Amino acid sequence: MPELNPFDQYVGDVVPGWERRPAPEPVTLLGRYVRIVPLSSVHYADLFDAVCGPDDDPLWTYRPIARPTSLATLWMHLAALVDSPVDLTFALVPMEGERADRASGIASFMRVDPGTGQVEVAGVLYARTLQRTRAATEAIHLLMRHAFDDLGYRRFEWKCDSLNEPSRRAARRLGFVYEGRFRNHMITQGRNRDTDWFSVTAEEWPRVSAAHQAWLDPDNFDDAGRQRTSLSSYPAAG
Repeated sequence: MPELNPFDQYVGDVVPGWERRPAPEPVTLLGRYVRIVPLSSVHYADLFDAVCGPDDDPLWTYRPIARPTSLATLWMHLAALVDSPVDLTFALVPMEGERADRASGIASFMRVDPGTGQVEVAGVLYARTLQRTRAATEAIHLLMRHAFDDLGYRRFEWKCDSLNEPSRRAARRLGFVYEGRFRNHMITQGRNRDTDWFSVTAEEWPRVSAAHQAWLDPDNFDDAGRQRTSLSSYPAAG
C-alpha cells in the first residue's frame, strides 16, 4: 500500500541508503563462452568481416545507418561510438565456434544515469555466427551482472524498434518486462520508428540472473552445443 505523506499525498517507497552510483568504465568482462572488451580500432577489421558481408544487409535494417560497404565507412561509424562522451561501447568476442577470439558483435551502455541508477544496453549487433548462441546470451548476462552486481544500479533497460520482432523476442526471453511503446520516437534511416521499452529492475535481477546461470551451465548443453532446456523454461525468464 502506498504511503501517505503529511499532505495526504501518496508517495513512493523510501530507497534505503541510496547514493549516487559510479558511472560504467571501460572494463573486460569474462564469461565461459564470450569475452567483453572495450571497443577499439583493433576490432574494426574483424567486425567488418563479421557483419558487413554482402548478405548482412538484414543486420542493419534497424540501425542508424545502412550496412557499410567499406571498412572506412564502418571505421567512421564505430569511431563515433568509441569517441562518445556519454556512451560506452564494447566488442563481443566469442571464445568458441568458427569466429573464436575474433570480435563478432558490439553492444553499448547508453542513457547512463548514475544518480538514479539506470542504464540501457543498446546498439546490440551480432554477427550471424553469433546469433542464437550461448555466447550471445552470456554477453547480455555479463553486462547486466556488471550493472547490477558491480555498480549497484536499480534499472537495466532494453529498447528496440517496435517492428523488430527478433529483438522483442530476445528481450522477453532474457527476462525483460515490457513497459510500453513510445510512438514517433525517432527517425531511423529516413523512416519513422516507434520504440518498445523493456526493463529488469534490481528486485527482479536475482531471479533473472539465476535463470540465466542455469541456462548457461555447461550441463545444459549436449556435446554438439545444443541446449537441453530452453531459457524461457526457467522461472523469471521468458
